[in-house]
Amino acid sequence: MSKVVYVSKSRIERKVGPLRIAYLPGEAQPVVFSVHGAIAEHYKVDPAKLTESHAATIDYVIAATAG
Repeated sequence: MSKVVYVSKSRIERKVGPLRIAYLPGEAQPVVFSVHGAIAEHYKVDPAKLTESHAATIDYVIAATAG
């Protein structure tokens, strides 16, 4: 087995509902995750209770993969 070359030291804070704050290496500011549009609808998140709409984790995965 190969030697481990990197271990990410990340921390996630769940706020309210789907709102999460991620503290990631290489980022000076926290990254905000939540849900929006069709994703919120899929998870049956009431738009009236969604105080902030942000990119979902899948949006970041897609962006990283396409990049």
